[in-house]
Amino acid sequence: MSTAEKVYLQLTGDDEGRVCRDIPEEACDAQPENFLKHVVALAATKTGDGLADAKLVLAWLMGALGAPSYLVGFLVPVRESGALLPQLITAGSIRALPLRKWAWAAGSVVQGLAVIGMGVVALTLEGALAGWSLIGLLAVMAIARSVCSVSHKDVLGKTVSKSTRGTATGTASTVASALVLLFGLALAAGVLELSVGTIAFVLMVAGGLWLLAAAAFTTLAEKPGATEGGGNALTVALAQFGLLKTDPQLRRFILTRALLIATALSPPFLLALAGRSGGAELGELGLFVIASSLAAVFSTYFWGRLSDVSSRRVLCYAGLVASVPLLLAAGVGLLGPDLLGLPMLLPVLLFVLMIAHQGVRLGRATHVVDMADEDTRAAYTALSNTLIGVLLLAGSAFGAIAQVYGEAVLLAIFAIMCLAASASALRLEEVQQD
Repeated sequence: MSTAEKVYLQLTGDDEGRVCRDIPEEACDAQPENFLKHVVALAATKTGDGLADAKLVLAWLMGALGAPSYLVGFLVPVRESGALLPQLITAGSIRALPLRKWAWAAGSVVQGLAVIGMGVVALTLEGALAGWSLIGLLAVMAIARSVCSVSHKDVLGKTVSKSTRGTATGTASTVASALVLLFGLALAAGVLELSVGTIAFVLMVAGGLWLLAAAAFTTLAEKPGATEGGGNALTVALAQFGLLKTDPQLRRFILTRALLIATALSPPFLLALAGRSGGAELGELGLFVIASSLAAVFSTYFWGRLSDVSSRRVLCYAGLVASVPLLLAAGVGLLGPDLLGLPMLLPVLLFVLMIAHQGVRLGRATHVVDMADEDTRAAYTALSNTLIGVLLLAGSAFGAIAQVYGEAVLLAIFAIMCLAASASALRLEEVQQD
């Protein structure tokens, strides 16, 4: 038995009787090797994502390079909508490729080069030029990510057994979370000096991880697959726009989801608020990275279980939970700015906020699947993704509010959005009940 087979069996507990479940027969012999290559590639890209986190690392870098504060408002919208909207147009053509591993590898190479470019920008540019350069590279990275997102699901389904796909992605996520947590600990403990040079080096390492992932992915033993049936999701969304008129629950869900984008948009401004207190120079970025990583580790299982019982309640609770740290941060920023320098205050608030954000992610995904049936699921998903992608782009205007009125005022607005989302979620149906 090869080393790959031993590791595969150790991770999956699988046996030969289940190796070939729901994958082409000719892919069976390469199953252990393909499994481990998926783990390596995904762990590398997920670690890169954490090291180049737009909400935290790039937001800190913007401030350190002296970029205008309104540009921080572009980070999450560009990152999220850039990864979402192109899928609506390109999904059909990508699924028409017999071998889709090459699409994923190409997307990973482009992401890696874009992140390495961010490191070069950090070392060579300052001010508005640096900020706009980072935004441009982030847009390139996000579009490439959309290609990877579409192609990966198909490749995974052709090369890894149905009974072990979750284990592959879960293992990769665990490895990546541990490595990103180590990065945060190293910053917080002073092992890594928090400086522009250090972050530039970390970004280059992150870019190298994407290149490593691309190399690993090209070695997958993928068999040519069916190329028919690749539809254009944007066409589906536009064709089903009338559902907004006829389906009040879909309207309510999209409204709730739109208001909850505040949980994704707010972390960079929380970090900017910390920077105003001197926290950015005192290693606060490391504490923020630790807080974000731990929030994902501690909360995702709970939110996932609760979503299977009531995704409506998850969205409601997540909105309420998110409003608490946002209101506290806004209150301190407006009424007692001297308190911003208290050790651990803002990282703890971020920890609570990111717990809520995990609930939003899991709750919305579960709700849209369970509220639809076989005939409407594709239309609901395409339509809601299209509208949210457009709203995320419009969300870049929040940066202008921060520029004019300050981060504390913007965080208060985000808190109000979360409370409104919680109230909206109360009017959603319990879609988990027959």
